[in-house]
Amino acid sequence: MATSPIPDLKRNFPPVADAQTRVLVLGSLPGEVSLAHQQYYAHPQNRFWHLVGEVIGEPLPSLPYAARLAVLRTHGVGLWDVVAEARREGSLDSNIRLHAGSDLAGLIATLPSLRAVAFNGGTAARIGQRALAQSGVTMPVVLLPSSSPAYTIPYATKRDAWLALRGWLGTKASA
Repeated sequence: MATSPIPDLKRNFPPVADAQTRVLVLGSLPGEVSLAHQQYYAHPQNRFWHLVGEVIGEPLPSLPYAARLAVLRTHGVGLWDVVAEARREGSLDSNIRLHAGSDLAGLIATLPSLRAVAFNGGTAARIGQRALAQSGVTMPVVLLPSSSPAYTIPYATKRDAWLALRGWLGTKASA
């Protein structure tokens, strides 16, 4: 009986963050579509760009990718992933195996304006909170429902939770 080949090692992207980052949104590890496009949250059904766009009041889904990243930086939002590299077949977080964590403490140490870390989904929260605790980093944490289409709660429920980021960004609610 033949065994299936071991999936290739998947790696995260460089962080999108700078000295003005006030909220760092951490996912788990880019999915197949994101890896193929070399873009955060590239899968068309992933609601990340819609959700964070509502948080900051910008039409992010309609912008080219580079402009999306620039707008995030302007609003103090940073991005990265808690998993630096892992074996994973497909895109599901439940398939992440043999992962190595990102240097969250190292990145956080370079972000003087950081007010909170937000975890996009349960896997990111589980891995990221453990890493922060092990490194001795104490930082306010926001647990967000995953923007992934695999997490099938209603969009409005996700949106309500994500809007909590406004408080950490100093963004006023829209009327």
